[in-house]
Amino acid sequence: MFCLTFGTLDAQISEIHPFPQQTRVEANSQFKAPASWKIVTDKKYEGNIATTSLETAGPYKDGKSKFTVYLGTKGDKAVKAIAKLIPDRREGYAIRIEKEAVYIGGADQQGMFYGVQSLLDIMKNGNLECGTVTDWPDVAWRGVVEGFYGTPWSHETRLRQFDFYARNKMNVYIYGPKDDPYHRSHWREDYPETEAARISELARYAAGKGVKFYWAIHPGLDIKWTESDRDALVRKLEHMYDIGVRAFAVFFDDIWGEGAKADKQAELLNYVDDHFVSKKPDVSPLIMCPTEYNRAWADDAKGYLRTLGKNMNKGVEIMWTGNSVVHCLDKPSMEWINDRIERKAYIWWNFPVSDFVRDHILLGPAYGNGLDIAGDMSGFVSNPMEHAEASKIGLYNIADYTWNMKAYNYEKSWEEAIRSLLPSNAAALRTFAVYNEDLGPNGHGFRRDESRELQPCAKQALNGESQALENLHDRCRELRTAVNLLLADKSNPALIRELRPWLLQAKLAAEYGTAVIALVRSEKTATEAPLSSFMTYYEEARSLQAQMYELENSDVRHPLQPGIKVATKILLPTLNQLFAQAVTSWNERTHSHLNPVAEYQPYHLVSTVPQLRQQPISSRGNEIRINPSNEVITWPSGSELIIEMEQPIKLQGLDFDFGAANQAENFKLTVYSGNEWKPIGLLHYKEGETTVHTGNEIAGMSANKIRLTNASGKELKLYLRSFRFSKQ
Repeated sequence: MFCLTFGTLDAQISEIHPFPQQTRVEANSQFKAPASWKIVTDKKYEGNIATTSLETAGPYKDGKSKFTVYLGTKGDKAVKAIAKLIPDRREGYAIRIEKEAVYIGGADQQGMFYGVQSLLDIMKNGNLECGTVTDWPDVAWRGVVEGFYGTPWSHETRLRQFDFYARNKMNVYIYGPKDDPYHRSHWREDYPETEAARISELARYAAGKGVKFYWAIHPGLDIKWTESDRDALVRKLEHMYDIGVRAFAVFFDDIWGEGAKADKQAELLNYVDDHFVSKKPDVSPLIMCPTEYNRAWADDAKGYLRTLGKNMNKGVEIMWTGNSVVHCLDKPSMEWINDRIERKAYIWWNFPVSDFVRDHILLGPAYGNGLDIAGDMSGFVSNPMEHAEASKIGLYNIADYTWNMKAYNYEKSWEEAIRSLLPSNAAALRTFAVYNEDLGPNGHGFRRDESRELQPCAKQALNGESQALENLHDRCRELRTAVNLLLADKSNPALIRELRPWLLQAKLAAEYGTAVIALVRSEKTATEAPLSSFMTYYEEARSLQAQMYELENSDVRHPLQPGIKVATKILLPTLNQLFAQAVTSWNERTHSHLNPVAEYQPYHLVSTVPQLRQQPISSRGNEIRINPSNEVITWPSGSELIIEMEQPIKLQGLDFDFGAANQAENFKLTVYSGNEWKPIGLLHYKEGETTVHTGNEIAGMSANKIRLTNASGKELKLYLRSFRFSKQ
């Protein structure tokens, strides 16, 4: 419920983020924020995160100011005047602002801390206004799971993230980067001293920001259901407890085989809950990520989820991604999972994570989840990108969504997120962001809208409307200007460093747009001026196409990044169609034979393995590879993967890694050469190796297609770590 009355257009209470549950403002009551204040509170709150936050925020002068901030929790004398305003809800708070005093009362100490954060929001423009706020979160646990594949965040990045969570009232962070060996592949081993000290600092720093630091262990790759491994896991948790961690999670995602047994997982988690968590009163409830963590992978006949729900202690939280790995949530989907696990699901939302589309950076808003499901979940955490600063746009949205769902306006929140992240160049960042929203084709089929404001103009330009063409030209120039401003921005170096590959590509795309539009104009006027002729613009457009391709395959990319894609849903397809139209028309009129194809993709993947049908292919130099997949791939018996070539190529070699040893005998590789399929030998260089190599006969072979078939006679569960081939 809301009650808003703004005394002026720049009312200050409206600056609170996330958007509060209830506010009331006195008309025409704005006044200048005090130059200093004193704090009246109980001695028991000395050193508390709320008082510390208020003391370090600015003009604090204890006992030497007329302006007073009364701070406490419900029942304290200092906030007795607003006792009726304080909600009886976990982490709730109330604020009353008067001309010479502010009262901040929390339902608990975390609520008191959030009340302070809201006061700082109200004052950030230098003013206050008289009124009241009564506020609380819709979702109990709100935050982030660092659970992506790829380069983990740095220590300094995580510390900056905790500052961001505090400002935006997010209260949980789950440490689970897949590429930390002590989290996953070497889970039995203790962290080395230096790394343990970093984890300890993270837990301590997070607590000082009101953030619960969860450390996750991932034993499922090679766990044995023995007392020895059970004790090894508990001993590792004890080690993490000793260095200061007070919240724990156990992950069983993206595995198959022995580690994926529901009854054994429940038995282990119950033991951990009974003999470790319950024995330590300062440890938070245990969280687990199941193997069947989405509905597409759930097998009701085998009853994995119902086994967890029935057998596992009800105090253990169970994570869930939705109807598929990357999916939005709604009421029916929440009811479906909650019925099976016999508790409210703890949502792991895979957005804005980009580890399956690393050639894109995702700067669009967070939308698509139901606004009526707050009561159906126990927590909601976002899996972000490895680009931590850029992820803050989506995370800002998620903070809004999980705090007050019914008031959530993703477009408004997205605009605010951009202003918050880069106030010095917000307009430029917004201009750039609208071309970096969609994920492009991907194995999960998850897409986002992109360039919404450009869509009508693009359609009209393709229909030959001259004004629309001019508008499109203006947008390209606007994008180029925005990129130049961002490349020179020094206010957030970490953000610009993350964005740099896409900024450089966007600049080329903008220049390509101006060249294509000039090409379209010159095709109609047929001028002969040397630098304004059709052929000049044609060659310029061709040059920019080549430059975009070269940049995409250059070392400007981040580690593990297969390419650099921007504006791929609306702007570039529109420009490419305009290019093709203009060149085709020119060829017909002048009897020329210029190439009208603007975007050339010489390799195409076809597969009867459902999870591989939309996997992108990328190339660099003479090497072509299928983008890896992070999840377990189910290969039905006889299913195949085919790569088709636009033109025959001369092969040099081929190898693949499906994450399991001795797979050469399970697959058959054939190459279509000379109008027939020819078999190619597969082998491992050594026993137990996961990489499969080809025999020498492939070198020098001309090929139109490559086909890999599951010839084992049974369904296989594997990873797609890599699949690559090279040409001479």
